[in-house]
Amino acid sequence: MLQSLAGSSCVRLVERHRSAWCFGFLVLGYLLYLVFGAVVFSSVELPYEDLLRQELRKLKRRFLEEHECLSEQQLEQFLGRVLEASNYGVSVLSNASGNWNWDFTSALFFASTVLSTTGYGHTVPLSDGGKAFCIIYSVIGIPFTLLFLTAVVQRVTIHITRRPVLYFHLRWGFSKQVVAIVHAVLLGFVTVSCFFFIPAAVFSVLEDDWNFLESFYFCFISLSTIGLGDYVPGEGYNQKFRELYKIGITCYLLLGLIAMLVVLETFCELHELKKFRKMFYVKKDKDVDQVHIIEHDQLSFSSITDQATGTKEDQKQNEPFVAAPSSDYSDGSVNH
Repeated sequence: MLQSLAGSSCVRLVERHRSAWCFGFLVLGYLLYLVFGAVVFSSVELPYEDLLRQELRKLKRRFLEEHECLSEQQLEQFLGRVLEASNYGVSVLSNASGNWNWDFTSALFFASTVLSTTGYGHTVPLSDGGKAFCIIYSVIGIPFTLLFLTAVVQRVTIHITRRPVLYFHLRWGFSKQVVAIVHAVLLGFVTVSCFFFIPAAVFSVLEDDWNFLESFYFCFISLSTIGLGDYVPGEGYNQKFRELYKIGITCYLLLGLIAMLVVLETFCELHELKKFRKMFYVKKDKDVDQVHIIEHDQLSFSSITDQATGTKEDQKQNEPFVAAPSSDYSDGSVNH
């Protein structure tokens, strides 16, 4: 009997704090996912990094042996300056892109990556004034972009998601949940096809050094606003129609970001996902809220009553004095 009582009390305790337990498991799962990613990336990329380091050491040693007049310190100073310039998007290679990094189309592409928080990092402000303006521009522009994207996604979602689901639900009598799931899957498939597979095929043709996997990798990294910057289109040697190409990429990034947000909003409106998300939210105690509301109403009513009573007493005190009726009249009225 004691065991059953203990078990029932434990069950009641778990049910009472179910949201807290779910949130704790969510935090633990997220931390484990971070550790899992670190382990996989380290095990996959560390051998390639080691091979690259060994290759660079051999090349450096061979170069110094072939050019004895050059000291190792002078070579490292030169390479350090070259790498510093490369971090700012300037290359000394003869086969590098001869176009400027801060012409209008390149600056427009940079502004779009800043406002969308993609930030490839291939081009950065060189001057102190440019860095200060980038801070001010981002502080104003990023919330402005969020407002713009929210308004656009809300309008697009009404016409692409809510109205079609409601139409099939009312016109054909299908279950609203089933229609919403099918619609979300189809919308996701169309979005992946139009903004990932087709652009990846186009980039693999336009970019000489990119294959399909690298192009698809660029599309995903860009539209998910990760923006690692290891692949940036339009930076090749003698890129044809570079200005028009940069403007097209800017439009692609904005439209693709809107499409991704519409798909995410569509999936978030699914009933099953709403129930799943509520498992980790803090549940509001309706009884406590009602008690607070009733107490607030009672306090307000009592204060109003006290004010009304005080007003009446003040009015009575301000009224002129009226003599009390005579005792004879009162006794006669009682006898009568």
